[in-house]
Amino acid sequence: MYDILKKRFLAPDICLMEVLAPRIASSAKPGQFLIVRVDEMGERVPLTICDYDAKTGSVTIVTQLVGASSRKICALEEGEAFKDFAGPLGLPSAFVHEKEEALRKKKYLFIAGGLGTAPVYPQVKYLHEKGVHTEVIIGAKTRDLVIMEEEMKQVAREVHVCTDDGSYGFKGLVTAKLKELLDGGRTYDQAVAIGPMIMMKFVTLTAKEYNLPLTVSLNTLMVDGTGMCGACRVTVGGETKFACVDGPEFDAYQVNFDEAMRRQSMYKSQETEADHKCKIGLKNG
Repeated sequence: MYDILKKRFLAPDICLMEVLAPRIASSAKPGQFLIVRVDEMGERVPLTICDYDAKTGSVTIVTQLVGASSRKICALEEGEAFKDFAGPLGLPSAFVHEKEEALRKKKYLFIAGGLGTAPVYPQVKYLHEKGVHTEVIIGAKTRDLVIMEEEMKQVAREVHVCTDDGSYGFKGLVTAKLKELLDGGRTYDQAVAIGPMIMMKFVTLTAKEYNLPLTVSLNTLMVDGTGMCGACRVTVGGETKFACVDGPEFDAYQVNFDEAMRRQSMYKSQETEADHKCKIGLKNG
């Protein structure tokens, strides 16, 4: 069993948990994910790793309440435990394999949309510890949904917050902020976008106008997390890839986003039905 050490809500439907998992904490790398299971009958849920601390043996996950399984996860309290907490899985971010001397000469820009801010954090933290210049654009619909801004400011050279409604920071989409930075003369060696599929698609279209190298994470496609279910199949560079075992990060310009979005919508009706049953179960329980 994997004990929940801390729990807090970053936003009304976004829950952060620190979980005791020493073996994962000692071997995790930026960009990787893990599989959690609440109990014996629980669904296997892939979640990206938000942070890890080898000294304390803790691993941080962030879950958005969107369906039956995430509702069960968010219902757990401090002192309770996950039945399974397996990882790290997936390939780490490409920069993990680069030499520090070469990394320090680069400038990175991260574009984080909504919950995508959570998996961006360990990447920025890693690069910060290597002395790399990083900037972050955080996007959310409204001020109440902006997460991890203060944590990001501790590790990034500069943080640009955007809200769709203008309630906080820059008013507009992350693509508008990206264009403003690039049109203003900012230059970057590499950009990374993590967030909703539609956001990553339009970030890719925008970045392409400036010939900006871009990596995206397709973690939202994953279901089983092992490549066996086939739910995360996606065409990358004309070849079939699996987000969980070949990724989750890929060259943005090689990804067929339209296909990925169609695949992502395949299980919405089943998830809605399962969530309804879960709400009833939690209420009666």
